[in-house]
Amino acid sequence: MDRSPPKSLRDSMRQALLHREAKSSRRRLTVLPQSSVDFSSNDFLSLSTSPIFRERFLDLLHQAPPLYPFASGGSRLLDGNSTYAEELENFIAEFHSAPSGLLFNSGFDANVGVFSCIPQPGDLIVYDELIHASAREGMRLSRAGKRVMFSHSSPSSLEQVLQSHIAEDALIRNGSRNVFIAIESIYSMDGDIAPIQDFIAVVDRLLPRGNGYFIVDEAHATGVFGPRGAGVVQGLGVQKRMFIRVHTFGKALASHGAIVLCCPDTRDYLINYARSLIYTTAMGFPFLASIRAAYELLAEGETEQHQSKLQQLVAYFRDRLAEVDSDSWDPATFQVDHFPTSPIFSVRSRFPRQLAAACQQKGFVVRAIMAPTVPAGKERVRVCLHAGNTAEEIDGLVDTFKVWLSQTMEKKVARL
Repeated sequence: MDRSPPKSLRDSMRQALLHREAKSSRRRLTVLPQSSVDFSSNDFLSLSTSPIFRERFLDLLHQAPPLYPFASGGSRLLDGNSTYAEELENFIAEFHSAPSGLLFNSGFDANVGVFSCIPQPGDLIVYDELIHASAREGMRLSRAGKRVMFSHSSPSSLEQVLQSHIAEDALIRNGSRNVFIAIESIYSMDGDIAPIQDFIAVVDRLLPRGNGYFIVDEAHATGVFGPRGAGVVQGLGVQKRMFIRVHTFGKALASHGAIVLCCPDTRDYLINYARSLIYTTAMGFPFLASIRAAYELLAEGETEQHQSKLQQLVAYFRDRLAEVDSDSWDPATFQVDHFPTSPIFSVRSRFPRQLAAACQQKGFVVRAIMAPTVPAGKERVRVCLHAGNTAEEIDGLVDTFKVWLSQTMEKKVARL
């Protein structure tokens, strides 16, 4: 009989953390020097440091009447709603050619709210294997009958999954059971763009009764892709085919929060059933003003020069990386994956922590992305470009890559 004293809660937590430490997967908060060059954040348009954004934001703050409350004071269903918030929703919905929109405090809250309450009992959710963790959390809380994954950005895999469930479920065949297709327009780790039009063709062919509903997360496309930064969906002109679009403000728009674009009935349903909206304090006026400032700049075309500059830097970085990603290096040590026009680059390496550390020592902020954030065996250094980066900064990063590779190969030869 085991008479050892029971483990305390702290002992259990310490043991779990030590286990993560042993697997090199323990997470820590870090603060890097302000002098570092940002090749890591999602501030793709560099709006967070842009004088035109700051000026517009401060101007909107100063327009508030004296004693206008900066705090919302409660959830939107109680005291946290405002005319300003509703006008902002209408403004953003019009910009995105959507019937209506509903603000959430974050993209995580938006996805959890949507996926947890929209699917009805027995419905089917079919989702891309690389969908955001927030969508997965929402699906876990949902009443859907089944949640089935398909291979990343693969129309043929989506078709196989749908065919299988259509064959075994008469309610899907006759259109009385809903099927939700959950995708992102741009994926955060690889930076690749989803083949949305191909997905639409598959759904149109297999679900002709109109019971297939797309939910697309445009978090990494907002501000960067599409007309005036409206996103991939509008760039393709297929916004009417999307049941729900989620646009977040904490990346290229230098703000905080998210909006769910949908029909008025869906908006009203979310107000009544999305717990991540109902039971949280609404965003205060400064947050709303920041969002408004960003969208005014988008609508007026003021950010198009940022988009153009970003694409110039993407092309330049691709050309410089071609000098590094050559046959002279072991692909397991250094291999670049990149989707054309995307500001996100994936530098695959069996030594991502060491490569990231070498870059950080030179003042370039990049991050090693490890499992389980990415699948085991696909660890990498994630590089994000921003409109505020310069060709000289890119040159410095590429030169750091080259030096690190040379040193790594020399060590390898020395061990032989």
